[in-house]
Amino acid sequence: MPGPHLRRPQKIVNAPLPDFVQSRIESHTIGRVQQRWAGQHLLRGASPGADALHLSSNDYLCLANERQMIEAQARAILQARHQLLMSAVFLQGDTPIARLEQRLAQFIGAQDSILCQSGWAANVGLMQAIAGPHTPVYLDIHAHMSFWQGAHAAHARSIAFAHNDAAHAERQIKKHGQGVIAVDAIYSTNGSLCPLTDFADVAQRHQCVLVVDESHSLGTHGPYGAGLVAQNQLFDKVHFQTVSLAKAFAGRAGLITCPDSFKDYFAMESYPAIFSSSLLDHELTWFEQAADFLQHADERRRRLHAITHRARAAFTQLGYDVSAGTEQIIALEPGAELLTLHLRDALQTRGIFGSVFCAPATGLNRSLMRLSMNCGLTDEELDRLIGACCEIRDEVSLKRWRRSSSAV
Repeated sequence: MPGPHLRRPQKIVNAPLPDFVQSRIESHTIGRVQQRWAGQHLLRGASPGADALHLSSNDYLCLANERQMIEAQARAILQARHQLLMSAVFLQGDTPIARLEQRLAQFIGAQDSILCQSGWAANVGLMQAIAGPHTPVYLDIHAHMSFWQGAHAAHARSIAFAHNDAAHAERQIKKHGQGVIAVDAIYSTNGSLCPLTDFADVAQRHQCVLVVDESHSLGTHGPYGAGLVAQNQLFDKVHFQTVSLAKAFAGRAGLITCPDSFKDYFAMESYPAIFSSSLLDHELTWFEQAADFLQHADERRRRLHAITHRARAAFTQLGYDVSAGTEQIIALEPGAELLTLHLRDALQTRGIFGSVFCAPATGLNRSLMRLSMNCGLTDEELDRLIGACCEIRDEVSLKRWRRSSSAV
């Protein structure tokens, strides 16, 4: 009897969706795509050609194509034997994961660390484990959505403060009381740099827990790539650092730095930790290789920062307001979604592909095109980007764009 995969194909009929689901789908397809976007999809533009310039990757230091790392991971896959597909909660003793957690903690300068399935799982799991129904969680208005979802999972009170405004955060703390402060070291929409020392001082004065997401700074900033907490020497004031290892580490996992005493508690209390499977041997091998590589990547870091400086200076001279940020993530911010759609099309016509951000990744009518720099960009490619942005200024109605200084 042939198996299901050998049977003659038949038309598959899905169960009809109830009205409450269908209405949500229609609000997207009609209310958003048809009405707000004039029938075009803001995130679905042209297909990149062979000569496309890709500026949407978070692989800032170009590790993904490193031959020695790929070969090391391939050997780990081929040599793999009896791996246990289960939650890391059940792993004990001197395991490969425990050794890598110590290695990555050493890389950052922390006492210990916890590997998670993703940066999202790290932030949600940590917030859910340290906050509770009576805990205020103070969040930068631009903090990553995973922090907001983590506070929600903890049934905690989410209290926003103005972007990078430590004084406003302190006023909120005086009003609502001791709690958790969560910030990004570098913000993922516009590349703005957090004044970490100011927030560390506020947290210390009010005995709050300070959590810093280093997803876009670990590997690219700090001594030997150890991040901005290390650069600012704030180890004794920052309680937890979280990281998506899908950025400079070019892998698929997340990380939380923590004291030794926190690990067992987290394993028993964090739902993403309890109900997710652990990483496999070849994934661990990749991160071991990446940590070694990044510690010796000063030249790539210098190149990344030089490219960023040149690009930002050129954009400013051309009349683009990129003043909201300073780092390798550069936001071109038309604001209105139709203007962002025109920007996307104008750049893609010239073979340049970035990432479109719109609600819920941004506020409504605060959409933008994110251009992520990487150390592999050549001077010629940078000239091409700058030339294209010069050429399209009238085409994209640059004078009608929202100014960054007016954004929340």
